[in-house]
Amino acid sequence: MKILFSIVVLLSVLALPSVTAVAQKETTTGIDVERDVELLRRDLRAEKKKIIAASMPLTETEATKFWPVYDQYIADITKPYDAFYGSVKDFVAKQKTLTDAESSAFMKRWGQLLVEIAQTRQRYIPIIEKVIPPRKAAVFFQIDRRLYSLLELQVVTEMPILLQQP
Repeated sequence: MKILFSIVVLLSVLALPSVTAVAQKETTTGIDVERDVELLRRDLRAEKKKIIAASMPLTETEATKFWPVYDQYIADITKPYDAFYGSVKDFVAKQKTLTDAESSAFMKRWGQLLVEIAQTRQRYIPIIEKVIPPRKAAVFFQIDRRLYSLLELQVVTEMPILLQQP
């Protein structure tokens, strides 16, 4: 029940910035979505730790060991996500003038970043399993992946589809 409530709260938080999408600033080359993406990410970062804490009860000993590892995990996974959102922002900003070569480079970079994000998660599985029981680690990674999936979905749905030039 706590997880469901937490997810409903997060969805509400994420839904609010989407209202700003109506006010996206169109440029001669694309759309400026930097403000929208930053609001979404800030909201997620502010609420994510609270949602995980509410959804994954830890003993005092587990919490003492888990939260420092969590903070390092977040620092490490934020790097490829920053690059991911930066590439989305650049793509949207240039969408009207993208060449075939730039489009191809974007797709390759996007794929590389998604692999890097998955590898970061994979690297942290045994680390987190050392500080909390594997079942709780599995719960953590389920919640973590769902929260990031929600954010990714919000960002990519605001990204306009690249129209084919005649």
